[in-house]
Amino acid sequence: MSEILHGCLPDTEYFEITAQSGHRYGVWVTTPPGYADSTDPLPLIYVVDGNWAVGLTAPLIVTQADPYLTIAPYIQVSIGYAGEEAAAWAQLRNRDLVPPGEPVSDEMVATVTSARDTGAMTQEQADAYLANLADTHADIFLDFLTAELHPRLQSQLRVSESGHGLFGYSYGGLFALYAWLRAAAPFATFGAGTPGVASADSQVFKLIEALPERSVDSAAPRLHVTLNESELLALLHQR
Repeated sequence: MSEILHGCLPDTEYFEITAQSGHRYGVWVTTPPGYADSTDPLPLIYVVDGNWAVGLTAPLIVTQADPYLTIAPYIQVSIGYAGEEAAAWAQLRNRDLVPPGEPVSDEMVATVTSARDTGAMTQEQADAYLANLADTHADIFLDFLTAELHPRLQSQLRVSESGHGLFGYSYGGLFALYAWLRAAAPFATFGAGTPGVASADSQVFKLIEALPERSVDSAAPRLHVTLNESELLALLHQR
C-alpha cells in the first residue's frame, strides 16, 4: 500500500488501526516538503472522510514549498475506513461524524428513499444508511482521535505541543463544529465546510446555548466555517 501511495501521493504513509471501540480505521499521514531534512516539530491537521478526501487535500501539502505563499508547515492526517468497510464509508461516516442524539430530518429520509427508488442505492444500502444515522457516535470517534490516534502519532512523528487542526466537509463539517463546541483538545483550529446541520433541533444549537461566557481576554479555539452555495441554494436555482 505504501509503495502505491508513493506513486500517487508523495510523502504519504498508510497504516490501519483498531480503536478501543472495535472499529477499524485507515490512516494516511502526509509529511510536507523538507520534512526529512528538518528537526522542527510540526502541528497535525486531521482531515476526516479520508477515503475520498485524501486524494483531494493531501496533494495540496506541496504548496508549503511555494515561495509566493506563506503557509506554515504542517503534517496532514487523513482518517477513513479500511478493508471491506472502505466501500461502505458513506454509511459509516454517519455513525462517526454525526453527534449522538442528532435528529434524522424528513428531508434526509426522503433523499435516501429517492436514491433507493431510482436505483442509486439498494434497499440494503438505504437501510444501513438510515440505521447509522439513527445511532450516531461522534463522541466516541472524537475520543478515538484525541485519546488514541493523536498519542500514537506523537510517538512516531515530530509533533508540536500545540497548533493542531481539524477539518471536515458536510457531515465532516458537522463533526468539526461539534468538536469545536466541545473544545476538544489538542485542536486549536477547526475548519467546518458546509456543516451538515439538517434540523432546527440539532444538537449543535443545544451545545451553543450551553457555551460558557468568555471574557474578552480569554483565548478560544478558532473556527472557520465555509458554506457551499450550490448545496444551500440548489432549490432556489431549480425554481
